[in-house]
Amino acid sequence: MDLTLSSRMKMLTRLCWLLFGLVPALIPAQGGAQGGAQGGANVRTPVRTPVVEGPFHVVFTSDAHFGLQRPHFRGADSVDAVVVNTALMAAVNRLPALALPVDGGVGAGASIGRIEALIEGGDIANRAEGGVQPALRSWQQFLTVYRDGLHTTDRSGAPTALWPIVGNHDASNAIGFYRPLAPGADPVAWLGIYNMTMRPAAPLTAGSFKESRDRVHFVRDVGGVHFLFVHIWPDSVERAWIARDLSRIPATMPVVLFTHDQPVVESKHFINPNGAGDINPRDKFENLLTERLRSGLSTESPAVVEQRSLASFIRRYPNIRGYFHGNSNAHEFYDWTGPDGDIRLPVFRVDSPMKGAKSASDETLLSFMVISISADGARLTARECRYNAGANSGAGAISWGETRTVALK
Repeated sequence: MDLTLSSRMKMLTRLCWLLFGLVPALIPAQGGAQGGAQGGANVRTPVRTPVVEGPFHVVFTSDAHFGLQRPHFRGADSVDAVVVNTALMAAVNRLPALALPVDGGVGAGASIGRIEALIEGGDIANRAEGGVQPALRSWQQFLTVYRDGLHTTDRSGAPTALWPIVGNHDASNAIGFYRPLAPGADPVAWLGIYNMTMRPAAPLTAGSFKESRDRVHFVRDVGGVHFLFVHIWPDSVERAWIARDLSRIPATMPVVLFTHDQPVVESKHFINPNGAGDINPRDKFENLLTERLRSGLSTESPAVVEQRSLASFIRRYPNIRGYFHGNSNAHEFYDWTGPDGDIRLPVFRVDSPMKGAKSASDETLLSFMVISISADGARLTARECRYNAGANSGAGAISWGETRTVALK
């Protein structure tokens, strides 16, 4: 067939469209020639389906504590958690347009672009005691600020996932505390977290909720890395669940744990080892975990026996490469060596927008964590992202703090 130069060029253009995803719309713009005159050409501009390469990015924050007020924030006093957490989320939404620091870590110097998930590490609703608002109000605020206020997308172009976990305040609101709660115990945050992450066929309700059964633990895989989310702290029941889960994946697949409590768990979170084992103002145990404290009879007794059990468990799984937590309310990268110094587990502690041990008095240190995983799943870099660096000038400038990179394989 004898083709003119013009015909050959058209065929070449069509081939490029097919090969590279530049498929033109075949429907004229609405309104025909008049519509074209008013709104541009009759044929829509070809659109390339985005192909995202490079590292995977996840944001980690914790301890939102809706119901509290910060003493000071951006020139104002007694600032509600809604305002502070909204500022945090505004910074998260700005991340795709930012570049990572040139620090030798995963994706150093490159644009962030897409965010696979936002992880909230628990204590979403502050305990409803001492004049703090009811848990229901706090949970509703969380949904508005975090779920509805998250406007980023993942590598597929879908909305960034939101993965919250249960903290000790969320659990105490559900089961009761040794001080009165107003208007009373309310499992709303626990139920909401369960339904959002566990995705049951029939949503869990207050009527069907059973605290000892309906623990929130789930897994997600990101970039070839197994993200494992644990209910408050990996006690004996959670470790049994972890063991069952890890038996289903290759022993070479890297695993990272996300939980609310630090490895050096607070003794008060165990079941009261005294008498009837109840929650009472004398002993001040909170009964949030599944076992009685074995290390002593007081909340001041270090949970050495329990930590030793966790260290022994971690040693059995060398593919567990990192431990991420909130609760103690400060940014820190450190190694947990166990009570006997026979383990070295990289640990990543994240700041709280409302109760930061350091950022409460210096709001320029307010931060969340950006976690980047290499495309081959071999390395993980966690970066401190300070979202209020310009607080003294009234602006919410973003800056980068500490960085830590660990090998996953």
